[in-house]
Amino acid sequence: MDEHDPKEELIETIFRNGTITAVGILLAFSLGFLTHWAANPLPWQLYDLFAVVPILLGIALQMRALSMLLDMCSLRRPIYERANRIFMVGLIQTACGVGMAILVDLFGISVGGTLPGA
Repeated sequence: MDEHDPKEELIETIFRNGTITAVGILLAFSLGFLTHWAANPLPWQLYDLFAVVPILLGIALQMRALSMLLDMCSLRRPIYERANRIFMVGLIQTACGVGMAILVDLFGISVGGTLPGA
């Protein structure tokens, strides 16, 4: 069994549960964006990787954070804070990828001169 210092500061389970809910919802939005983008009928280009790679890395980090938060040892403050940091890095990485996806689409529109699918 995992032994820990009885003087070690623990977080409230209710607080951790709220964090798990928030992480789960934002992870679902990230996965939903990727699913929606992947279902786009336009063919993928090599330059789409500039957006896909950060999104996938960010989602992987968000999943890692959720996995850490679901473990009972995440009630210990250092582990909880580490999971939060990993989640925030993953969220920022995903946001950067989404921003890149928008820029790639805008670049594609400006080069082609028309809206895709129009």
